[in-house]
Amino acid sequence: MSQNLALLPPDKKQFIEIDKQAAYAVWRIKNGMADNTLLSEELRTLKGMAQQEHFQNSVAKYQQIMGM
Repeated sequence: MSQNLALLPPDKKQFIEIDKQAAYAVWRIKNGMADNTLLSEELRTLKGMAQQEHFQNSVAKYQQIMGM
């Protein structure tokens, strides 16, 4: 079953984008393209505690998945 992401409410779309940012940041760190300061830089750009908490949870998830 497919789902059209364009039909999601803006807050859900934002959480998907934050999850993608976290995955890319962890991937860059794992592959030596960035260091751990990237995570704090990305975290500072997010607005609100909910977005920051979602980013931190996503980072932890992708670090576990990527074996870091």
